[in-house]
Amino acid sequence: MTPEQALVVLKEVYIPQIQNEQKTTARVLGAVPADKLEYTPDPKSMNAWKLAAHIASADMFFMLGAAAGNFDRANGALPETVKTPADLVKWYDQEHPKAVAKIAAMSGDDLLKTINFAGVFNFPAMTYLGLMLSHGIHHRGQLSAYLRPMGAKVPRIYGGSADEPIEATQGA
Repeated sequence: MTPEQALVVLKEVYIPQIQNEQKTTARVLGAVPADKLEYTPDPKSMNAWKLAAHIASADMFFMLGAAAGNFDRANGALPETVKTPADLVKWYDQEHPKAVAKIAAMSGDDLLKTINFAGVFNFPAMTYLGLMLSHGIHHRGQLSAYLRPMGAKVPRIYGGSADEPIEATQGA
């Protein structure tokens, strides 16, 4: 892939998808009941709070790491003031556009620069953006499966849900 092609993929594919997924992720994070943060379907599973925090912080970690050309755990750290799902959504909604702006400012050469990921992977920066999308979608699916057993409503994700149906519009 050339640097010019990498920029087209970033601007025409990844950034619109990242922005769309953020809205969906924020709906799922916001649906987590504040009084059920310890819920887990199995002892091996993360509890609802850890999973929600992981989803939001990992998006920042991947975007800021790709933009910086290296991965630093501090890039995904939540402030100590984030203690509830409402706090998490507020932080996520504020920080996500800033991280997107950093990746949008990357050059084609920056996107193709290989970055070491904890000695496990050596991929071009833009590969980590695709990985971020898959990672977030995977964990968001896990968290959405926790919602109903916690007594919460499941928001729409890629279409309506039983709790949040999408009505067809005339002429659409």
